Amino acid sequence: MNIKRIAGIILLVVGAAAIILFSRLSSNKNKPSEELTEINEEYVPQMAYGIIIDSLVVYKDKIKKNQFLADILLGYKVDYQKIDLLSKRSKKVFDVRKIKAGNRYTVLCSNDTLQNVQYFVYESSPTSYVVFDLRDSVHVHVGEKEIDVRLNTTSGTISSSLWNAMVENNADPNLANELSEIYAWAIDFFGIQKGDYYKVIFEELFVEGECIGVGKVYAALFNHADFDFYAFYFVQDSIGDYFDDGANSMRRTFLKAPLRFKRISSRFSHSRLHPILKVRRPHHGVDYAAAYGTPVHAVGEGVVTFAARKGANGNIVKIKHNGTYTTAYLHLSKFGKGIKQGAHVKQGDVIGYVGSTGRSTGPHLDFRFYRNGKAIDPLKVKSPPAKPVDTVNLGEYWTIVEKYREQLDSIAVQETKPVANL
Repeated sequence: MNIKRIAGIILLVVGAAAIILFSRLSSNKNKPSEELTEINEEYVPQMAYGIIIDSLVVYKDKIKKNQFLADILLGYKVDYQKIDLLSKRSKKVFDVRKIKAGNRYTVLCSNDTLQNVQYFVYESSPTSYVVFDLRDSVHVHVGEKEIDVRLNTTSGTISSSLWNAMVENNADPNLANELSEIYAWAIDFFGIQKGDYYKVIFEELFVEGECIGVGKVYAALFNHADFDFYAFYFVQDSIGDYFDDGANSMRRTFLKAPLRFKRISSRFSHSRLHPILKVRRPHHGVDYAAAYGTPVHAVGEGVVTFAARKGANGNIVKIKHNGTYTTAYLHLSKFGKGIKQGAHVKQGDVIGYVGSTGRSTGPHLDFRFYRNGKAIDPLKVKSPPAKPVDTVNLGEYWTIVEKYREQLDSIAVQETKPVANL
C-alpha cells in the first residue's frame, strides 16, 4: 500500500471522528447540565423586617426586666457613641425609653469574624416594629408586619362565667370582652345562668403563622334564660354597628351595668338587713362586688351633678342623663379623670373606680337609678334602642342576616369542660 493511499485513509477516519464529535456536541448544546439548571433557578432571598438576611447572622431574644437599648447593644460590641447617636436619631420615630420587658428583638450582624451589628429590630407590638440601622448612615424607621385574617367560629356553654367558658373551650378569652361590648345593652352579664350558651363567627388575626388575637365579630348568638339574642355586624352610612334579628340596634340609651364580669352581692330592696348596722332599712340600689380599683363606667350620656365625698355614701358621682333619669355611683375609691360637677360624660366613660369609702364592709359599687327623682330597681330598667337599620338598607341587611344566621344555626354547641384553678 503506497503512502498516498495510507494518508487518504487516515484523513477519512479523522474526518469521520470529527463529524461524530461535532454532532454530539451540537445535540448536547440545548441540554443543560444539573449544575447549569441550579445556577439558572430563580433566586428567592430570605427576608425579615424588609431586610435581606441571607448574608447576615441573626440573633433573637426578649427584653429582660430593667434592660435598656444600651445594655443590649453593648453586649454586641456597639460603642456608646453610636448608641447615643441612635437614641438621638430615633426621637421623632420611637422613644427608646419605652422599650418594654418581654417584647422581642432581633440583632442582625455581618457574617464574618467581626460580626458587626448591622441592624437592631425592636418589636413594639405583635404587628409593629422599629428598625435601627447601624450601617454607615445611621437611621431609624418603623414597619408593620403583614396580618393574615382568618374567619373562625366558636361556641360554648356557660358553667360559671363567659370568660371561663372561653378558656375552657380553648378560645381567646378576649372574645368574651368583645361579646360583653356587643351585648352590653341587651344582657346583664351579672345575671347569666349556668346552661346559657353562645355561638360566634369572628376573625382571628395571625402574624407569621402565630395567632395574635381576635378581630371583628361578624355574627353572634347568645342564649340567655332560654331566649336567643342574635347580633349581626352591618355597615350603613360608613359606620359599622351591631343589630338584632329584627334590624334593631343592639345599642340602648343605658348600659345594663356599670361594671364588667363581677357579681351582684346585694339587690334592690325596700327592707334589707344592713350588714353593719344590723337593722332593716331600704337599699335602693344594686351592690356589685368587685376588686378594688375596678373601673366604673357611666351607663349613659349626661352631665355630672355631684362628685365628692358624702358621709356614709363615701365618694359618690351623680349623673343627670335627661329630664327623667339620673344615676348614682357610691363608695368609689377615687374619681375618673376630669370627673367633677358640670362635666359632660358619654356612655361608657370611666367616672370612677371601685372602693370601700364611707360605710362599707369591703370594696364594691352601690349603683342607683332614679326616675323623676324616685329610686327604681336598676335591673328592671327598660331602655329604648338607638336608630335601627335604615329602610333603604333593609334588603342588604336581610341578605347578611340570612347568610350568618344559617351558619350560626349549623354550629354545634360545645359542652364546657371545667379547667382547674381558673
